[in-house]
Amino acid sequence: MLPNYVNLGATESRFEIGKFVDEVRRGEIDAFLKRLQSLLASCDYDLILDCEKHYQNVLYIVFALMGMRVGVEQHTSNGRIDMVVKTDKYVYIMEFKYHGTAQDAIDQIDQNGNAIPYQTDPRAVYKVGVAFSPITHTLAEPWIVVSNHNS
Repeated sequence: MLPNYVNLGATESRFEIGKFVDEVRRGEIDAFLKRLQSLLASCDYDLILDCEKHYQNVLYIVFALMGMRVGVEQHTSNGRIDMVVKTDKYVYIMEFKYHGTAQDAIDQIDQNGNAIPYQTDPRAVYKVGVAFSPITHTLAEPWIVVSNHNS
């Protein structure tokens, strides 16, 4: 028999995958990132690797389990985008920094023109800059979300 903590009901888990899915599909990226921050903070620090790729891989797994269209290291004419997540209504262009700031990530998106391939996409485009803290092993605040539409 499984321990009781493994058999939690869906409404009892603050990390329920459905909550992540709903937030991303509704364009509530701040709520998604707050939930992700909480999830990462609950992980045992012995399991966390001290590098950006670790977090990129974790996010890839989360988005893939959510059934999202997700690509990592997406090549453009001027470099690579750390992650692109697409839903029916939104495109999320995500840049991550382990030794840097969310502003550094947004600046990189802008300097490399990473949003240009999506400028004629009918979906709303979000540029998301996230820094990961080597001290707390989770998302550092503030993260930055820039949208091309008013919602």
